[in-house]
Amino acid sequence: MVLSVMRWHLLRSSSRAAWARLQQRRSSGCVYSSVHGFNLEEVSEKLQAFPGGSVDLLQRESGIAVLTINYPSRMNAFSGSMMVELEERVSQLESWVDGKGVIVQGAAGTFCSGSDLNAVRAISNPQDGMKMCMFMQNALTRLLRLPLISVALVEGRALGGGAELTTACDFRLMASGSEIQFVHKHMGLVPGWGGAARLCRIVGSRNALKLLGGALKVDPDLGLQMGLADGVLEAPRAEEGAGTVLRQAESWLGRYTKGAAPVIRAVKKAVLSGRELPLSEALRTERDVFGSVWGGPDNLQALASKSKHR
Repeated sequence: MVLSVMRWHLLRSSSRAAWARLQQRRSSGCVYSSVHGFNLEEVSEKLQAFPGGSVDLLQRESGIAVLTINYPSRMNAFSGSMMVELEERVSQLESWVDGKGVIVQGAAGTFCSGSDLNAVRAISNPQDGMKMCMFMQNALTRLLRLPLISVALVEGRALGGGAELTTACDFRLMASGSEIQFVHKHMGLVPGWGGAARLCRIVGSRNALKLLGGALKVDPDLGLQMGLADGVLEAPRAEEGAGTVLRQAESWLGRYTKGAAPVIRAVKKAVLSGRELPLSEALRTERDVFGSVWGGPDNLQALASKSKHR
């Protein structure tokens, strides 16, 4: 038993080194760096000049966090300060070693309507617009790359950048009566927060072209048909009160996060490497992630209880 535990620690150290290499290869999850003329602190300072709303994070002992986009008077549109808060909340989740999952939702029964137009008008020059684009691409890419299983809980409307935010999660759940719409064409734009690239991977290029070119309104039925939605939640009864839809989402996510945090996080890491790395690198990373749990406490307990065929 002592040898098994020692071996597990050695393998886990090897896996941590491999995961560190993967993170380093991706510049700590960032798409852009100073090499691209991007300065995170400089852009953050500019965005802070446009305050309003908040991005709230609740980390629960269950290992499930709830990230709430909170600016109801603007349909939860992102102000500049909220963009900065989103990046900060993602940083918190990156360092949450006991985390297993995260639910992204909007406050007051609606998801998110993209960018706050007051901030957009103020930074409408191309240079600042590109910096904001790079900032949000970084934040949402890091959100998707978290070693947590993530779910976008869509209530009400997810418009423009809000629709892009849904694609930065592993899964999307749509409440009854909700709607996702990539309205960028109506604004004379295309997605700039990485939504087009992620959408192609989720629904395929043909469906992505329909959604972006047609600015189609995606209800739960169409979402399921296209593969944009992974489930539809029932409308709560009047007597059930607020929070019912969130509880449904937590129950749905629970089937994928049940178990020990190291195992759930290893699953996400293995899938992440398979999705983003060339096959040879993905195989090596999978081997190292496997080594982090093989012979570990959860593996040994499962072997002792013969739980393979449950």
